[in-house]
Amino acid sequence: MRLSQMLSVTLREDPAEAEIKSHKLLLRAGYIRRIGSGVYAYLPLMWRVLQKVSQIVREEMNITGAQECLLPQIQPAELWQESGRWETYTKAEGIMFSLVDRQQRELGLGPTHEEVITAIAKDMIKSYRQLPTHLYQIQTKFRDEIRPRFGLMRGREFIMKDGYSFHSSVESLKKTYQDMDKAYRNIFSRCGLSFRAVDADSGAIGGSGSQEFMVLAEAGEDDIVYTDDGKYAANVEKAVSLPADGILSPFNSYQKKATPNTETIAKVTKFLGCSATNIVKNILYQAVYDSGKTVLILVNIRGDQDINEVKLNNELVKLAPNYQAKTILSLTVPDQNAQQKWATNPLPLGYISPNLSDDYIAKSDQVEGNFLRMADKTVIDLENFVTGADESDYHVTGGNWGKEFTLPNLIVDIRKAQVGDRAIHNPHQTLQTARGIEVGHIFQLGTKYSEAMNATYTAEDGTEKPFVMGCYGIGVSRLAQSAVEQCHDKDGIMWPMAIAPYHVIIVVPNITDQEQMKIAEKLYQELNQAGIEALLDDRDERAGVKFKDADLIGIPYRIVTGRSLKEGKVELVTRKTKESQEIMIEKVVEIFSDILKNNT
Repeated sequence: MRLSQMLSVTLREDPAEAEIKSHKLLLRAGYIRRIGSGVYAYLPLMWRVLQKVSQIVREEMNITGAQECLLPQIQPAELWQESGRWETYTKAEGIMFSLVDRQQRELGLGPTHEEVITAIAKDMIKSYRQLPTHLYQIQTKFRDEIRPRFGLMRGREFIMKDGYSFHSSVESLKKTYQDMDKAYRNIFSRCGLSFRAVDADSGAIGGSGSQEFMVLAEAGEDDIVYTDDGKYAANVEKAVSLPADGILSPFNSYQKKATPNTETIAKVTKFLGCSATNIVKNILYQAVYDSGKTVLILVNIRGDQDINEVKLNNELVKLAPNYQAKTILSLTVPDQNAQQKWATNPLPLGYISPNLSDDYIAKSDQVEGNFLRMADKTVIDLENFVTGADESDYHVTGGNWGKEFTLPNLIVDIRKAQVGDRAIHNPHQTLQTARGIEVGHIFQLGTKYSEAMNATYTAEDGTEKPFVMGCYGIGVSRLAQSAVEQCHDKDGIMWPMAIAPYHVIIVVPNITDQEQMKIAEKLYQELNQAGIEALLDDRDERAGVKFKDADLIGIPYRIVTGRSLKEGKVELVTRKTKESQEIMIEKVVEIFSDILKNNT
């Protein structure tokens, strides 16, 4: 392609809308253009990158025996209502674009396709002899993000590879899950990215287990923790660890003490001269279930620990049937306005005890009349602890379970793992942290969707059984931008060879110089004929402008037809290292053939 004929406009200044480096560079280098909030056009350079990423994904998926298909983007609400996710996606999480057609039928723009693919399997897969079956697609998805940002990282329209497998047993699912783990590692390695696979929370997708693939980058939205021995890595939402050992309580008798202005853990420890590990912290949450029922939750956790709200949400979803519900629409710490709707008296916030009376909850059909009480594992062995006295400006010391306070029956792990915690698999290993961009996620769904949608097959023994399912996603457009976030310098993008829009850019410093143009044209033709993708900068611009644009666009190699032509040579510049060398003109194709062979 000749740059003079390409729709490509570079910018010298960072666009005001862009926050992170990769977003700024993709806009400045002419790869994408913003059309609306969270909606971007992929311009010619970007489309070439996306095609290359898609092809790598396609090749690795096909190796596993998965079959490519294309599913509808418009999905009937009935399918999502059947699976029980319509309320979650349109109200609780609110990420699905929903609409009503002229026949007043509810529809959604697909953020994912579990329901559609399960409906297809239900209609087409009748016997165990047809299993396992694995289908995938590469397609545009839609999600109504509350705050679209970071360009292609969190947009409302994006390209994704999503795959779904159907099995007759958990063992068969696990084999495909492992095949996907290997395929995903191959994909990200081939794309030239530094990444880490981590244990993850399954979220609204559901299932018994899942794993995320994170491209390591400071601008990543996710915190991950890992151990140096390489045997453990997890998203912080899923991470587990051993908390720091507690310190022996300095109190040996039960007393109520005036503790004015000590509504925080730090203030309590300073006032009483104790450790945060001596404190039982009591936090109030308000959950609204899709049945319309509001439930007040009182959580006990050790004072030096924080609650992982993803883990808490998951525990509450498990309890949904107790409230004639399937899921949670919202989980919040109720502020004063929220409390006024159900509290009989103002609560002593900051001074609540584990025994907070249910009398604080006004009788109502919409609000559960008793607190749902749960304790994190960090509090169950505490003795002579400090906690609130259910009275503002007062705490009690020397408290004990089974004596002054009742330990909840519901004991759960809802603490947030922290950097420096000891690893469960090896207490000598401590958790380290890094930032990551999620580019892939694989799930063991089990029978969640097949049971909900009555999707069954005839097993070998003649009985009807629900499909065992798996789900596997890669954000294609997100992966492309994450490569820029990981691979750039102060001058612009540094694309990995495998996904660069072109392998080499030929820069003609002076297009009025006939010799420069002649050699550039010759190399341009020869390289492309040899399968080496060359971009020719034949614009009527100053040499300095062309060099700056070449660095900004990020093509891996640059050939300059400059002064060394008199010696039968051209300049070869490696974008990543800025190393420059002069090579004989007749050796250019041979050299690049070797480069391409070693980088694909």
